[in-house]
Amino acid sequence: MDKTARIKELTAVLNEAAKVYYSGTDEIMSNYEYDKLYDELVKLEKETGIVLAGSPTNRVGYETLGSLPKEEHETPMLSLDKTKSVEALADFAGTHKSVLSWKLDGLTVVVTYRDGRLFKAVTRGNGYVGEVITPNARVFVNLPTEIPYKGELIIRGEAIITYSDFEKINSAIDGEAEKYKNPRNLCSGSVRQLNNEITASRNVRFIAFALIRADGVDFRNSREAQFEWLEEQGFEVVERKTVDGTDMAEKVNYFAGAVESNDFPSDGLVLMYDDIAYGESLGATAKFPRNAIAFKWADELAYTRLKDVEWSASRTGLINPVAVFEPVELEGTTVSRASVHNVSIVRELKLGIGDELTVYKANMIIPQIAENLTGSGTLEIPKTCPVCGGEARIKSSAGADSLYCMNPQCQAKQIKSFEHFVSRNAVNIDGISGQTLEKFIDRGFIKDYTDLYHLDRHRDEIVGMEGFGEKSYENIIKSVEASRKTTLDRVIYGLGIAGIGLANARLICRQYDGEPDRIVSATAEELAQIDGIGEVLAAAFCEYFADEDKKSAFYELISELELEREIREVSSPIAGKTFVITGSLNGFANRDELKNYIEKLGGKTSGSVSSKTDYLINNDVNSTSSKNKKARELGIPILSERDFLALTGSD
Repeated sequence: MDKTARIKELTAVLNEAAKVYYSGTDEIMSNYEYDKLYDELVKLEKETGIVLAGSPTNRVGYETLGSLPKEEHETPMLSLDKTKSVEALADFAGTHKSVLSWKLDGLTVVVTYRDGRLFKAVTRGNGYVGEVITPNARVFVNLPTEIPYKGELIIRGEAIITYSDFEKINSAIDGEAEKYKNPRNLCSGSVRQLNNEITASRNVRFIAFALIRADGVDFRNSREAQFEWLEEQGFEVVERKTVDGTDMAEKVNYFAGAVESNDFPSDGLVLMYDDIAYGESLGATAKFPRNAIAFKWADELAYTRLKDVEWSASRTGLINPVAVFEPVELEGTTVSRASVHNVSIVRELKLGIGDELTVYKANMIIPQIAENLTGSGTLEIPKTCPVCGGEARIKSSAGADSLYCMNPQCQAKQIKSFEHFVSRNAVNIDGISGQTLEKFIDRGFIKDYTDLYHLDRHRDEIVGMEGFGEKSYENIIKSVEASRKTTLDRVIYGLGIAGIGLANARLICRQYDGEPDRIVSATAEELAQIDGIGEVLAAAFCEYFADEDKKSAFYELISELELEREIREVSSPIAGKTFVITGSLNGFANRDELKNYIEKLGGKTSGSVSSKTDYLINNDVNSTSSKNKKARELGIPILSERDFLALTGSD
C-alpha cells in the first residue's frame, strides 16, 4: 500500500475510534493501538506533506452526540501535545517555574458564574462547540452554585465519577453485559443526561483545572495564584505541585506513587508554565497550545498466555472478540480478560490459543493486549453466531474487518434492535423496557416492528403474565398508540441502520421532502452528495434497503403510523437564506428550536460563518467573539433575536 493510501486508511480508522470515544458510548480500539496508529499517521504526514482535512492530527475531536442544546465556546479548547518522557517534561519546563497536576479522565466542562451565581455549564464537545448541561451541573455533588466573587468567572474543569462510586453503581446492576465499562464512560453519559435526577444519583464531581476569566482580580501573573484563589471561592481544584526542570523526576515520582491509591480516574499529568503572560505569549499551533504539555504514563506490562477468545453478539449483529488469558496482576488488580475489538486486530495480533502475550491497563484502567510474543496466528474466526448459531460473516468498514451475525432473527440482535426502536429519539414508546421486550419476543408476540402496534391481539396473555396486569397492559397500549404519530426521520433512525443517527436521518428526509418512495430508492451516489452523509453512510443506507424483506417490512411499518410532514415555507422572507446562531437565546428554548423554526420558514442553518452566510444571530451584537469578528469582516449582518423575528415578520 502506498503512503497516500495508508494516510487515508489511518485517517478513517482513527476518526471512527475518536468519534466513539468522545461520545462516551463505547470503545473500539485500545489507547495503545490508537497511539501507535496516530504516531504512524504523524510520521507519514511529515514524510509526504499530506494532511487530509479530516485528519485527527488537524482537528481536536468529534462533534458531541445527543439532543442537548449546542453552544460555541468563546475560546477554542485545544488538545495538549503529549509525551511519555520525564526528560521531555524537564526540557519543556527548563528554568521556568511550572505547575504539574493530574490529567483527569472524565468529561471536560466549562462553567460560567455571573453575579456570584452559577450561570452556565457547557461540555467540551469537539473543542469548538459543546452541549449546554447547566441543569446537570447544578446537581454535581461539589460544584458551588454561589461564590463570593461577583464578576464574570469562567473556569474549566473535569467532571468525574470516583472509582468507589463507580463500583457502587455497577454493583446494583445484575447483568454483566449491562454494567458500565469504566468511570469515564459512566461520567460522560451521566453529565449528558436529559433528566438531571439521573445525574444527581451518580455523584458526579467537578475538579477545576484552569481559570479562563475573572476580571479585576490580581493573580500576580501566576497560575498557582489562580488555583489558590479558586480554592478560596469554594471550588475543588486539581492537586498540583510547583516544579521546574531540576526537580521534575522527583515530582513525577510523587504522582506515580499516588496514582495507585487514588479514588479518581486519571490518565497522566499536565505541565503548565506558572508565568501566565509568558505562557500566553507563546501562542498555539493549529492543534496544541504552547504553554502546556500532557504526560502519559508508560504502561505497566505483564506476561501471560491466551486461554480462549469469547465472541459476543450485539444489536447491530456485530460479534465482538474478548481475549481470556491467565490471570495477572496489573496496577494493583487481577485481570484475565481484554477486548480485542474486531477481526482486523485479531489478525494483526496473530492470536492463537496458548500464545504468550504482554498485557497492560490503558490509562491504568482498561486491560488491553500490547503484543503477542508467539504470533502463531492459529485462532479460527467463527463461522457461526455464538447466540443463534446462524451464519457469521466478515464485513469491512473504514479499513477494519469485523464479524457479523447474518441471521435477522438472532435473539441478541432482536432484543437490542427493539430496544433501539422504542427509544426516546426513535419512535419513543415509553414504558416498554428491555426486559418486557425480551418476554414478548420469547412468547412470540413480537417478530417485527409492526407487531408492536398489534399487542392488543395478546391482551389476555399479557394481563395474565407475572409482573403485569390490566393497568400495565393499558399503559403499554397507551404508549404504543401515542407513538403512532411520529416523523419519518425518527422511524428511519429507529431501524438501526449502521451509522445512521437521528441527525443523518433528518438530512436524508429533508433532501427527499419526506417522501418514503424517493428515500428508499435513492442511490448511494445521490446520498453521498448530501452534506453530512458521505460515501460510507450512503453505502450502509442503500445496503439496508436493497434487502427486499427489509424494504417490505419498512412499508408495512409506516402503514401503521401517522407520519407528520415537515412543512417548509418557501415564500417567507428568509427562504433560501443561511443563518449561523451563536451565544445565549432568550425567546427560544435552545438553538435546536431556533434552527427548526428557521428551517420551517425555508431557511438554512450552518455551524460556521463564511461568505455563504446571510445572517449571524447573536443577542450580543457587539460581542468580540470569533463569529462576530468574522461576520463583520465579511459584511454579514448580525441580528439579535428581536431583529430576526422582525425580519421574518413574526415580532
